[in-house]
Amino acid sequence: MSKSTRATQFLQRAKVAFDTVTYDYDPDADRVGLQAAEAIGAPPHRVLKTLMAEVDGRPVCVIVPSDREVNMKKLAAAFTGKSAQMMRPADAERLTGYHVGGISPFGQKKRVPVAIEASAMDEEHVFLNGGQRGLQLRMAPGDAQAALDAIVVPLVA
Repeated sequence: MSKSTRATQFLQRAKVAFDTVTYDYDPDADRVGLQAAEAIGAPPHRVLKTLMAEVDGRPVCVIVPSDREVNMKKLAAAFTGKSAQMMRPADAERLTGYHVGGISPFGQKKRVPVAIEASAMDEEHVFLNGGQRGLQLRMAPGDAQAALDAIVVPLVA
């Protein structure tokens, strides 16, 4: 597995400190984020999942703890929209340039607005997908937020 991806290159150019953590990705896992948390031995609330969604038809990137679900009303409100829905996997792959299970918020092909669940900012460090299945990036949540120019809002149910 290569530890150099568009995500890691993006962070290196932005001079963001991070560590890489690899694990055996299970393509049959019901919930990819929870499987990643178990595989790396991290609490699920520290392993953040990257989701692609649409608010009033506009693409957005949403980052929430792997053990929580996005509240669509809160998501729509975060981007001053009326409705939100999850993006179809094929559309998410085309937009980001990453495969489902390996979608990173960093280094996506097309830059879109990003929102991070507010509770994640209370952690000393978090894990985010590194741009390929089986690769997580460990970093300070504030660094991730700054690198993505993300808004920080309550997003979970």
